[in-house]
Amino acid sequence: MTFLWLALVAFFLGSCPFSVWIGRLFLAKDIRHYGDGNPGAANVFRAGSSKLGILAVTLDIAKGAPFVVVSLTVYHLPEAAVMGIGLSAMLGHAFSPLLRFKGGKALAVTAGVIIGLLRPELFFPFFLSALLFFLVLESHAWLVVLTPVATLAYLLATHAGIWSILFMLCILVLFAFKQADEIHGLPRLRPRLTSWLLPRRQT
Repeated sequence: MTFLWLALVAFFLGSCPFSVWIGRLFLAKDIRHYGDGNPGAANVFRAGSSKLGILAVTLDIAKGAPFVVVSLTVYHLPEAAVMGIGLSAMLGHAFSPLLRFKGGKALAVTAGVIIGLLRPELFFPFFLSALLFFLVLESHAWLVVLTPVATLAYLLATHAGIWSILFMLCILVLFAFKQADEIHGLPRLRPRLTSWLLPRRQT
């Protein structure tokens, strides 16, 4: 029962579309009319406010952590149950009932869940991979998909626990599903990086 109610409240906290609410309250705009139409923090930036964009990112990250931390530190639930609660928060964001189940891409809330898990073998490869792909890849969609791929490869290579591997595999499936419409062709390097790596042709 403890797992069920924690998973439920994690889902509903995850489903809170803070970025949409911030856009309506402070910008009098529907951020889903900007950029990729996603109800996430990136479109708060595109709607015209860097400060509010930072606030939206912070809230989206923060909503992934609380019930993961509570399940760990207060109720001392098993590893599988804690990760299940984290996945519930991600699913709430990705399929928010407050947005007719058309939620965001779940990258920020996933970051919050991973922070809340307090597991270095997940934290460091996930965030370092995300940073690396952000720096080198042109496509945001590929960044989102390849981050759990790289993390999963690290977990397999280091013989991590089965629950960590299954948890990251679930994240990969969720991210791939949410990004499916935006992935076109193979991942490409940023133009500046490409021009730096490839020698210029002499005329």
